[in-house]
Amino acid sequence: MRNYTKAALAAMLSSMMILSACGGNNNAPGGEQGSNKNQTADNGAKEDGKLDPYKITLVYPASAPKDLELVQAEMSKYLTEKINATIELKPIEWGSWEDKTNLMKVSNEAFDLMFTASWYFLPQDVTKGQYIELDDLMAQYGKDIPGVLGPDFLKGARINGKLYALPTKKEFGQGFGFLLNKKLVDKYKFDVSGVKTLEEMEAMFKTIKDNEPDVTPIISSKFANTWGASNYDGIVAGLSVPRGSKEIKLSDNLEDPKYLDFFKRMREWNKNGWFDKDVLTSDGEVAMTMIKAGKGFATASSLKPGKDKEMSVSYGVDLVQVETAEPFTTTGDAQGAMLGISRTSKDPARAMMFLNLLYTDEKLINMLDWGIEGTHFVKKSDNVIDYPAGMTAETQTYPNPGGWMFGNQFISYLWANEDPNKWKQFEEFNNRSERSIILGFSFNQEPVKSELASIANVENEFIDALFAGAVDPEKTIARWKEKRAAAGFDAVKAEVEKQLAAWAQTQQ
Repeated sequence: MRNYTKAALAAMLSSMMILSACGGNNNAPGGEQGSNKNQTADNGAKEDGKLDPYKITLVYPASAPKDLELVQAEMSKYLTEKINATIELKPIEWGSWEDKTNLMKVSNEAFDLMFTASWYFLPQDVTKGQYIELDDLMAQYGKDIPGVLGPDFLKGARINGKLYALPTKKEFGQGFGFLLNKKLVDKYKFDVSGVKTLEEMEAMFKTIKDNEPDVTPIISSKFANTWGASNYDGIVAGLSVPRGSKEIKLSDNLEDPKYLDFFKRMREWNKNGWFDKDVLTSDGEVAMTMIKAGKGFATASSLKPGKDKEMSVSYGVDLVQVETAEPFTTTGDAQGAMLGISRTSKDPARAMMFLNLLYTDEKLINMLDWGIEGTHFVKKSDNVIDYPAGMTAETQTYPNPGGWMFGNQFISYLWANEDPNKWKQFEEFNNRSERSIILGFSFNQEPVKSELASIANVENEFIDALFAGAVDPEKTIARWKEKRAAAGFDAVKAEVEKQLAAWAQTQQ
């Protein structure tokens, strides 16, 4: 998700020193995008053409499951047969991810692959030369990948025309709406099949508020993030190109009457008592915990086909999803979940061979996603699985680390409670998702990183309270704009307009 809060926050990271070449990788000179274009990858081949043994390190955000080493060993056996490699799975807790991965980067730690995304520092890391260019490597060792991803995914993944990380083949865009407690949907016989507007959702919230005193209608104000993403292709600092634009023209969200009207709606929801008491700080995890406990009715979410079933498996509570906005595809969606090859990799070619398998090898991707057949799942049919006898979502020992982060989801197994046509629905979803007019544009924050840091500090004073409807929108936005101007907003706007105009010239 393109989220200008996170993008601005990322700009506050201290500048990383451009480190010297490691493992045969050439790093970018200061101020340039990472430039390993002419790099010649060492694929560890002996004179007889056989590959030397090599350990691939994969770093990604997740909790370390009980059976991590068991799955790692099984994957290593398989990879040894395929590319004479073993694998080290290195999950890092989300709460520690930023600090630990920053330390890995600045300390020049050797690793091969790391999860990255537009909303999690990819543009900044590319500028600093953290990830190597992939086009030549993909042409040699990842020849199957372009055919799997297709041209739109690859276009959206590029930064200044170059490929520094490969996106997961998954939903290409975001749907927007809510996840609802199915038990309450059934109890009140809510017809969710035709719901398309916020007004229709409000009728449900009122019913829950009036009839369920122990249930909160909406958990978390994070709904505002999904609403913004469904209406704007956000760039940075509240600057965006509105959805449906027929020309490439920059807009300031705080000057948009539609944005103000939304904040007024949030104010009314707050006054109605529809939000949870911790709305300023609660998140998706809190929401799911409350819904499972029967204390919550709805939480906002970005959506895709079968999202409700996936979340039901993960949290052990029946959910129903309602889409209140058609899907929309931005560069942030194309770059929403990616794997980049580190400049410190000792064998980028082998890392690319592994990536190629993640897009094409059903057995490998499902080991990474679900664990070992017979131990962590059993097959019900060729591509449908369930828990082994006696195992549940609560007792599983290798919960999915986040299949949306790796390779090709379209060859990942489905669970018995999911629609067997899920991947066909994904294809249809991707095809109907509206493409932003600036798909493929990435903003380089380096020229205005100090201003963005100041603007982020200003934003933090106001944004949560506005999203939660806790303050008067008009008065609060007026104060926000005043402080934002003093923080250097005009300089940021000028730089975005400059880069956007230059990018537009390349698209003609």
